[in-house]
Amino acid sequence: MTAPITGNIRPATVDDVPEILDLIRELAEYERAAHEVKSTVEQLTAILFGGTSQAPGVESTTPNGAPAAYAFVVDHPDAERDTKLGAFALWFLNTSTWTGTHGVYLEDLYVRPHLRGSGYGKRLLQELAAVCIERGYQRLEWWVLDWNEPALGFYGSIGAVPMDEWTVHRVSGAELAKLAADPEA
Repeated sequence: MTAPITGNIRPATVDDVPEILDLIRELAEYERAAHEVKSTVEQLTAILFGGTSQAPGVESTTPNGAPAAYAFVVDHPDAERDTKLGAFALWFLNTSTWTGTHGVYLEDLYVRPHLRGSGYGKRLLQELAAVCIERGYQRLEWWVLDWNEPALGFYGSIGAVPMDEWTVHRVSGAELAKLAADPEA
């Protein structure tokens, strides 16, 4: 049976960070990549709240002192599971030189397994779409693993279109350090 939609969607607070990190770990486990999560509460606090009055003494990780990312959470207290949040969406601004506007890049969207089908995922996407419309942003974008059929089906049902003609590239780890150090790379 699907859980009823009861949760309030709101911007995350500093107090939410430990549970958001727990949700990130759950997401990574679902995506078969739990071993890749290295984030700490301190790092996530700096990313989301560094340089703001919400986290006194926590420096921002961005050049202009603003938070690097933002998050919405769904309040869904569950005493049995000892959790307060049912879902979250972590996002940041990207930029399109073609549209001349920012866009929203959704880094993570996660709904606890027992709450999937409750409408929380769609409500979080609606909240992000509203941010885009309110601020004149032209795009809401994210990646999804090609084997995640439930997510692909859900995203298709809301009108999301796969960008199949684009190939994601990444430089990380030793190759990133090599690139930064070698002007001939």
